Amino acid sequence: MLLTDQGIKDFKDEYLNKGYSLPLYDREAVINVTKTSPEWIHFGAGNIFRAFQGNLMQRLLNEGLTSSGLIVCEGYDYEIIDKMYKPHDNLSILATLKADGTADKLVVASIVESLILNRDSVSDFARLKEIFTSDLLKMVSFTITEKGYVVCDNMGNPLQPVMADIKAGPDKTMSYIGKIASLLYERYRSGAKPIAMVSMDNCSHNGDKLKDAILCFAKGWQENGADDGGFYRYCTDTSKVSFPWSMIDKITPRPDDMIKAMLEGDGIEGLEPVITSKNTYVAPFVNAEEDEGMYLS
Repeated sequence: MLLTDQGIKDFKDEYLNKGYSLPLYDREAVINVTKTSPEWIHFGAGNIFRAFQGNLMQRLLNEGLTSSGLIVCEGYDYEIIDKMYKPHDNLSILATLKADGTADKLVVASIVESLILNRDSVSDFARLKEIFTSDLLKMVSFTITEKGYVVCDNMGNPLQPVMADIKAGPDKTMSYIGKIASLLYERYRSGAKPIAMVSMDNCSHNGDKLKDAILCFAKGWQENGADDGGFYRYCTDTSKVSFPWSMIDKITPRPDDMIKAMLEGDGIEGLEPVITSKNTYVAPFVNAEEDEGMYLS
């Protein structure tokens, strides 16, 4: 049993007989809709993303509440995408551990596109610009850890990579948040379209941290003459760009060998984890505790 689009088709009965929940929607149709009508892109392709956002979108798609899938972009460890997402057609398995010692097994198919936030990947960065300028894009969300929003030192001075991005201008940014700011700048240039910029990291005032980081670049580009101040006004106009507080607190530990053995016992192949050059430990499955408060409304 392979964890790929073709594998799900070829071994559908086997997956079902082994107790796996499969998507109730036409995944190929969702992929096609997402290509032309992206609504949600998330930055941070780690375990919590697949266990929470991917699971949430799966529910939305299953209930017919949306027709567009979830796009993920990794901005720190590109190997996660190349070595784990791509080989499995962006599919993963969520093993939800229950209090009685059993596990619910879900094939998460809601993540339909994976990209890297790397200017050297010309095709991926062009696609990111296409997504950010789409009229239908509603939300850009983040799980990049609290340190991902740090753009200034303890004295409030921009860090060296940030200052370099400010001097270079929005078309040549290289830092993580600098590239995010440049993509938001593309949305501003394409008609100042509205968007929700949603930090979901487990830190106090996370939306403010994201907003302050973006405004550091907007203000710097204005002062440096790269922009006339319109981008700063756009980012501070709450009718255009919002930075809500939205925190996730969910335990998603390193993939467990016992879960791997359980899935292999079901006949699933290719579950070997990958340890990237940045020491990220990823596998085609995620194990997490049972949710008690994740509801749709």
